[in-house]
Amino acid sequence: MHLRVYYLINRSGECVSSTSAIEMTPRQIREQLLDRLQSEDDYLGLLDAEGRVLQILPEPAQARFYVEVPLDAAKASYGCYMTRDELNELILNLPTEFTETSIPGLTYKPW
Repeated sequence: MHLRVYYLINRSGECVSSTSAIEMTPRQIREQLLDRLQSEDDYLGLLDAEGRVLQILPEPAQARFYVEVPLDAAKASYGCYMTRDELNELILNLPTEFTETSIPGLTYKPW
């Protein structure tokens, strides 16, 4: 399974925009990107085949990540907090579609 990925790694200045997303396997994402999400300004976005987004935002002070499915039209998202281990497991077992019901534990959050 390959996913389209975009991200910002603030410390190194590396940035791949959503319009220039690159293909990566879940294993490559885990090995090459997750450890680099160390600043609250960093982010990682995954795009499914239909262009729906799963966004991962690190919260280093709390040693966790906020994982969300944004719904721009509704000006809201469905999300939850995950530990690094939980995030690793999610990346290894990603659903084929990123929706508010495809990932267990997501709750509604208006912007």
